[in-house]
Amino acid sequence: MELGLSGKRAFVSGSTQGIGRAIARRLLDEGVEVVVNGRDEARVAAAVDELGESVPSAVVSGIAADFADADQVRGLIARLGCVDILVNNVGVFEVKPFAEISDDDWQRYFDVNVMSGVRLSRHALPQMLANGWGRVLFISSESGVNVPADMTHYGMTKAGMLAVGNGLAKLTRGTDVTVNTILGGPTYSDGVARAVEQISRAQLMPADDLKQAIAAGNPTSLLERFIDPDEIANLALYLASPLASATNGAAVRADGGVLTGML
Repeated sequence: MELGLSGKRAFVSGSTQGIGRAIARRLLDEGVEVVVNGRDEARVAAAVDELGESVPSAVVSGIAADFADADQVRGLIARLGCVDILVNNVGVFEVKPFAEISDDDWQRYFDVNVMSGVRLSRHALPQMLANGWGRVLFISSESGVNVPADMTHYGMTKAGMLAVGNGLAKLTRGTDVTVNTILGGPTYSDGVARAVEQISRAQLMPADDLKQAIAAGNPTSLLERFIDPDEIANLALYLASPLASATNGAAVRADGGVLTGML
């Protein structure tokens, strides 16, 4: 299907691995110029090289920046220039008892997971409105709706992304700019895979068996398996395209049926 994205320019935060990397690859497949991002210069360079090799016609570059550091974010924005598509994907997560989450933890999660999207959108959205077309996507999570008891700081930030996306969409009234949020479900990203492998070694259990046991232990999942990053990327690609022109201010689910409410 022709998505009408060729010639557009995109920035995807947190895109050296996982969901962000999958989104960057799908955009490149459609002829979009993509700027990838990660905290480490070497990993950003490696991602640029690998994406360029996998998509020979790709126009891909990278900017390294740690979104926990406001100065690095300002430096990134100064180099970024104009983009037609902004994917606010970068995020951190962990399982941690509420009583052990420090003030510094709360601040870091807010800075990386929420303020990254605020700062990038503040840069990109006015340009999109002036140019007459644009797409802003927030990659949130079902945890922003059904906040886990052992990940309250993470859930708070994912709910915050929903709020920011909803508010920004109201600024696009009567334009061809849209702002939408994806509610992803349990996804087998690189970070999740590493955690599963570490636990499997500690428990002397094959990683594939542990992966299946974790997925099967989710009582509300209709998918009954982990979501693949490409499955999130496919939805992101559609929302980034002109085909999704009537979808704006939405929280679109790619959660594998984990959420039981009619959101």
